[in-house]
Amino acid sequence: MSAELVITLAERGIITILMVAGPLLILALGVGLLVSIFQATTQIQEQTLAFIPKIVAVLVGVVFFGPWMLTQLTQFAISILQNLNQYVG
Repeated sequence: MSAELVITLAERGIITILMVAGPLLILALGVGLLVSIFQATTQIQEQTLAFIPKIVAVLVGVVFFGPWMLTQLTQFAISILQNLNQYVG
């Protein structure tokens, strides 16, 4: 296995991880920002207030993006397994 092949495989893995985790992270970031703005305007300084909306948003995101995320991960795994003879030996 050459160094170029290892770097290409690592690059594809990182891109797949970012694509799969990205929508959920963006949802959590957006909801966290909205809750922070709400806390700043109402002067409610409860630290645990942000957790529940973020958890709900991420769960809704998993329900909505879950099939697409699973497809992306499955395609990556299939491509690795189909080209396994290139990686071994």
